[in-house]
Amino acid sequence: MFESAELGHKVEKAVYEKEVPKLRAALLAAQQELREGKKFAVTVLINGVDGAGKGETVNLLNEWMDPRHIETHAFGEPTDEERARPPFWRYWRALPPKGRIGILFGNWYTDPIVARAERQSSVAELDQALDEINRFEHMLVQEGGLLLKFWFHLSKEAQRKRLKAISKDPDTRWRVTPTDWERFKSYDRYKKVSEHVLRQTSTGPAPWIVVEGADERYRGLTAGQTLLNGITKRMEVDEKGFKPRVTAAPLPPRAADKRDLLNTLELKQELAKDKYEDQLEKWQGRLNMLARDPDFRKRSVIVVFEGVDAAGKGGAIRRVTAALDARWYRIVPVAAPTEEERAQPYLWRFWRHLPKHGRFTIFDRSWYGRVLVERVEGYCSDGDWMRAYAEINDFEDQVVRAGGLMVKFWLQISQEEQLKRFKEREATEHKRFKIGEEDWRNRKKWPIYQKAVCDMLERTSTEHAPWTLVEAENKYFARIKILKTLVNRLDAVV
Repeated sequence: MFESAELGHKVEKAVYEKEVPKLRAALLAAQQELREGKKFAVTVLINGVDGAGKGETVNLLNEWMDPRHIETHAFGEPTDEERARPPFWRYWRALPPKGRIGILFGNWYTDPIVARAERQSSVAELDQALDEINRFEHMLVQEGGLLLKFWFHLSKEAQRKRLKAISKDPDTRWRVTPTDWERFKSYDRYKKVSEHVLRQTSTGPAPWIVVEGADERYRGLTAGQTLLNGITKRMEVDEKGFKPRVTAAPLPPRAADKRDLLNTLELKQELAKDKYEDQLEKWQGRLNMLARDPDFRKRSVIVVFEGVDAAGKGGAIRRVTAALDARWYRIVPVAAPTEEERAQPYLWRFWRHLPKHGRFTIFDRSWYGRVLVERVEGYCSDGDWMRAYAEINDFEDQVVRAGGLMVKFWLQISQEEQLKRFKEREATEHKRFKIGEEDWRNRKKWPIYQKAVCDMLERTSTEHAPWTLVEAENKYFARIKILKTLVNRLDAVV
């Protein structure tokens, strides 16, 4: 795969000096148009052989364009804060918003390549990581982003000469570390692993661009022209009104006998107030003790509350937080996305709120809005919400594998009970803020929403992040069921 990058590509100085002014002007114009239009983000991945000119090329791109609108991130060893979250967390947070260019060194390819080349992982583990990367990159492109992946290559002999030359120069010797020389000894093994990685992850939406790094003028022009072509072609696509599409089989229709996960629930459960108060004290106490357990410092808890309007999510959340020290938890109420959030992939606003170990984050509404309100109200395309099931499952799986406990509740009440609660809210002064036109409008679409909920439950209740359905017409019963479920799930891992 690297044959064409070992041909000794070279650009003469006169050609370089003639091409650079034109390329620089075109890049600045494209960057300006990108910034003003804010239609898509450009993510540039920088990978390759040590000494192949990765840093120099990025410095050159910053020189040729306006560096104020380029976000460059270099990832080394993860910090303690990053280790307490999924491995992708630090990359999720570094993604550029629409209208900007983000350049990522040491990105999500580095760890899988190093782990396999150093024999710290198996081929099967590497391929599993690459499958996860392909799905993540597919999501970035489907969200409208432009992803450019550069691999800067050197032959073994060219790398040896390059490292020696850099080491001899007093101004650059600091850039060659003992680790670089150790990896040089394993050049053949790293090359074999890298070829495998590039083959597995060079896809139609996100192909690899392999650049020979021996000649600085060649690699600079190649990288600059590739970036320019990528941005301008993507703009042409936008002008034609093209939207990324996902083709998929239709979801199954409603069951012929009209039975589903929601309408077969026994919503009227009994629990008297005196028994409720005894049970409340018991389960809140157990939750508090588990949160104080030293083993909990190796875990985090993400609690998701979804449900029918007026089903009692707020009251349930208050009973959970009453058992916890205020320093241990954070509540994230989810409403319509802000302008900042709309400039990123839809999961971004949830990625950044993930708790570190020893903490709870409680989401009042969540990422499931993509397959519920956005689906029903037409705020996204069919392709967007249909692919979201798999993307959500991938996200939750990463959270769990990183030590997170994902606990998801759906609170269900009947249409009759909802109408009763809506009227009570309108009649009670301190509750009127809870009811608005949107609640009444959503109520008119009850059957459509219920179908969307059933599809969601069917497709996202997994072994690592199952849904708990809560019969919520009796608020006492619902609150105790939620506390018991949370305690039992936490107890099982702590």
